[in-house]
Amino acid sequence: MNKLTPKDLQKLNTNKGILSLLSNESLNPKKSVRYYDYLKELKRLQVELIKLQACVMDNNQRVIVIFEGRDAAGKGGAIRRITERINPRHYRIVALPRPSEEERTQWYFQRYINQFPKAGEIVFFDRSWYNRAVVEPVNGFCSENEYQTFMNHVNDFERMITESGIQLVKIYMSISRKEQAKRFEDIKNNPLKQWKISKVDERAQELWHSYTFYKKRMFENTKKGGIPFKVIKANRKTEARVEAIDYLLKSIPYDKNRKV
Repeated sequence: MNKLTPKDLQKLNTNKGILSLLSNESLNPKKSVRYYDYLKELKRLQVELIKLQACVMDNNQRVIVIFEGRDAAGKGGAIRRITERINPRHYRIVALPRPSEEERTQWYFQRYINQFPKAGEIVFFDRSWYNRAVVEPVNGFCSENEYQTFMNHVNDFERMITESGIQLVKIYMSISRKEQAKRFEDIKNNPLKQWKISKVDERAQELWHSYTFYKKRMFENTKKGGIPFKVIKANRKTEARVEAIDYLLKSIPYDKNRKV
């Protein structure tokens, strides 16, 4: 293990540093220093998010941020860190359940359009219309014709969104097969998180290669004039959260000199 520097010791000898050390099960000082740095950087970025949201509100902007990725990739955790300090009256988190019988008879995109932001609002989709690009075909929840229709129309759909004045940010959280298996095991052994595992999740490892096949097709489809995803390597949750926030801040123009 690398030796701690005087600066590292100074970090650990603070309330935040002690918290970082105590939250680390292995009591690894170097890991605790990394967590200390993460908390400090997270706080700085969350201040910038407050500025960004204020500009969205002042200018009556409409923003959609979609998070995609495999099960247990950290989508929800990233969204929570983005939203935990901003004004709750001016953002929404949307995680839609399976479509109802009535929704199945409607235009596929309709139930997502019903969740779009009003002026001055940011909407975060924890999974989005891209369910039809990956999750549905992998698990047999849609027909081949429905899948192909979606792939043919999604770029035009997103072009309509952006041309209407809505700003669209697309993030894909990417984890390894080994890391997903580890997270599933952690969730199953934690009584406070067991509700997160669904029947679809339980087959994710078995269907890993099928998910990979459709994921690649989804990315390829954006090259036909669509809006690309920002792919974030998410095996290390803290780094992925910081990168996701940083990308969001770079994607939506705002007044960085604004006082909060």
